[in-house]
Amino acid sequence: MNIATSAPADIAARRAQVAAALQQALPARAILSEPEDTRPYECDGLAAYRQLPMIVVLPDSEEQVIAVLRVCREMNVPIVPRGAGTGLSGGAMPIADGVVLSTARLNRIVRMDAYSRTAVVQPGVRNLAISEAAAQHGLYYAPDPSSQIACTIGGNVAENSGGVHCLKYGLTVHNVLRVRMVTLDGDVVELGGESLDAPGLDLLSVFIGSEGMLGIVTEVTVKLVPKPATARVIMASFNEVTAGCHAVAALIAAGIIPAGLEMMDQTSSRMVEPFVKAGYDTEAAAILLCEADGTVEEVEEEIARMSAVLNTAGASAIAVSQSEAERLKFWSGRKNAFPAAGRISPDYYCMDGTIPRKRLGQVLEGIAQMETKYGLRCANVFHAGDGNLHPLILFNANIPDEFERAEAFGAEILALCVEVGGTITGEHGVGIEKINSMCAQFAPAELDAFFSVKRAFDPAGLLNPDKAIPTLNRCAEFGKMRVSGGMLPFSHLPRF
Repeated sequence: MNIATSAPADIAARRAQVAAALQQALPARAILSEPEDTRPYECDGLAAYRQLPMIVVLPDSEEQVIAVLRVCREMNVPIVPRGAGTGLSGGAMPIADGVVLSTARLNRIVRMDAYSRTAVVQPGVRNLAISEAAAQHGLYYAPDPSSQIACTIGGNVAENSGGVHCLKYGLTVHNVLRVRMVTLDGDVVELGGESLDAPGLDLLSVFIGSEGMLGIVTEVTVKLVPKPATARVIMASFNEVTAGCHAVAALIAAGIIPAGLEMMDQTSSRMVEPFVKAGYDTEAAAILLCEADGTVEEVEEEIARMSAVLNTAGASAIAVSQSEAERLKFWSGRKNAFPAAGRISPDYYCMDGTIPRKRLGQVLEGIAQMETKYGLRCANVFHAGDGNLHPLILFNANIPDEFERAEAFGAEILALCVEVGGTITGEHGVGIEKINSMCAQFAPAELDAFFSVKRAFDPAGLLNPDKAIPTLNRCAEFGKMRVSGGMLPFSHLPRF
């Protein structure tokens, strides 16, 4: 779906005007204004929604970021920050009359400190590159989203990304000590610090997950953790999905915090196995991947404890990785679930909602009923340990109304997450994808509080407008559409 807000002639004139101003502040190689040059930036990983940006800028220094913001502020031009474009919620989708500010060229590892176990990096550094650089010190960066080979730390900060090891090691917010950012006014602000605590309000936690609406990241200080001596993974099979869900709760209730705790249903396992050949049990209704890490003795003890709990919970089979290669193969299947979906379906729509662990079985049963209701298949993969669901709704965009049904399917999944005490996102952010669902979860007073934070950082409303915070009028319209059974389109989103 293409979304536009201004006439082509108006945009062309505006493009020439803004490009001329930017050329006074940036080298020519940092400015892309021709449509064929800007097309790679028309969407992020949510490719169903596309919009050619007016201009793309690629600064390679903090000073150039400040210069871009100055020009855009003076000319009242919206700015959409962008990392690697791997996001799945449309958080980096451009605006037709706006500038995309890519931080891809801010890609230096500034400092690696093995003694303090920290790394100072620019926002364009890839997630995996931090661990690769820290490996010589026996350290690594714990958050590991499935896109870690490509996603950048700036994007991770924007979305508060997680990964398969987030249960034990936390999300981005738990692993970032300091963020250096530039406000719309061009002020350089440091949030947090390299000590264990920082004075004043905890604005670092406010900023992480703010999806580029409060400022532009130019530098991040992350925690590094020692690489465990060893790690092993249990693959437990279950004949019923609900039994697997109960096993997740049983592990936590037993006081065990696995390094990773992931679940995949049979549709997902059968989708992934031919693609990765991870050794998954494709006859099981669901499989759990449970990892233990630490010293050899700690791992042996935890594997034994987890196996006992899983057997008691009704596991039909248990396999334990016998080598590092086999452990990585088990995880490769889970991490390649998204690309594997392309082998069995022309298109897929990846959702992201979080629920209480005790509600996993109820929500999966609800999703199964929705498959029948909407006539679409859904493969379920998720971070079972913290209740973060990633249903993959499979559809064919070439068949009339299938995308609309997929959208409605996804919205109903998120509504169910809220109904059982959860939330509409765990790590993918809101972007444009979940703007309607914000109305389903938050009351007008809460939305107004969000607006107040936005205004405090960005009174002009130029940083990633149209994202994440719906207007109260839009929520009223959404309520009317829900009563009538319709869906509110994303096109012509109201600008903050």
